Parts: sequence; C-alpha cells; structure tokens
Amino acid sequence: MGEETAMQWMVLIVRLPSQPSRHRVAVWRELRKVGALSLGQGVWAVPEVPFFADGVQRAVELARRAQGETVVLRAAGRGPQDAQRFEAMFTTAREEDWAEFVADCGKYTAELDKEIGKAKFTLAELEEEEQSLERLRRWHRDLKARDVFGAPGAEKAERQLAECVSRFEDYGERVFVHLHAFSSGGQEGAP
Repeated sequence: MGEETAMQWMVLIVRLPSQPSRHRVAVWRELRKVGALSLGQGVWAVPEVPFFADGVQRAVELARRAQGETVVLRAAGRGPQDAQRFEAMFTTAREEDWAEFVADCGKYTAELDKEIGKAKFTLAELEEEEQSLERLRRWHRDLKARDVFGAPGAEKAERQLAECVSRFEDYGERVFVHLHAFSSGGQEGAP
C-alpha cells in the first residue's frame, strides 16, 4: 500500500484536570461511543473518515469546557506494518463490539421465548419488545458505520439481527391472534 493510499488517522491527545472526574468520564464516554481506539492514557485514534469527525469534535469541546487541553493530529503508519497493525487493533475493537451485539441479540430472542412460554401476549409487552428491537437496530447501524475495515463478526451480527426481526414478527403475530381471539370471545384472557 503506497503512502498516498494509506489510511489516515486522527490522533487525539487529551489532558484534563484531575478533578472533578466527571469531565474525564464524559470525554471517555464520548470517545468510546464513537468507537475511538485508546492508545494509552489520554491518547485516542480513529480513522480519518467523516463518520468520526463529529464525535472527535464533541470530545474536544467537552475537554475545552473542562479547562482541558487537546491536540488533534493527522497520522499514518511509517510503513505498511505500522498501518496494518493499527488497522488490526481497530478491527479487534470492532470484533469485540460485534460480539457484544450478538450476545445482546441472544438475550433478546431468549426474552421473546420466555414471553411466548408464559403466553404473555399483550400490546404492552409487544411495544416493549419493539422498543428493544429498535435499540438493537440503532446499535447495529452505529456499529456498521464505525466498522470501516469490515470486521469478520459483522456478518454474524447481520444474521442475528435478521433473526431478531423474524422472531419479533412471529411474536407480534401471536399477540394479534391472541387479542383477536380474546376480543371475539373465543379464549380466556392472557395471564
């Protein structure tokens, strides 16, 4: 990979007063939210692509409001090995994100199974499950946007999300069948 085609990175160096700690936590949360890679105490990196610019700017603003200092640098590896190592570190972080997402998808489908097992077919429960599914969809969209190198776990996550959608549709159908049967006097109420 030639230097002109190498991925450029934004490196953010942050120095904040030690107290109050809420400022350090706010900056840390913002950088974690955007998917920045922690390189050491107060040093973060993200690929220089538009998706990350707003998050870095928000972190810089949070640091400024806390009377901290920031320096944002443009960087690239000195050689192909450096660039590959940085990309691998970033992809490993995204793999961890995808694994967490897949685990939450499993919790979501287990929750649907539990409600089906209890025959809890209410509109309130359906709405709650729909909100949980929307949270998964937003999370997936955010992870996909920050996964600029295409971590292998993204494919499994895509399948898991599709399974969640399918399972939710099945649960929704059961709720409506149950409510229709109940309203037409064919069944007793749900527990």
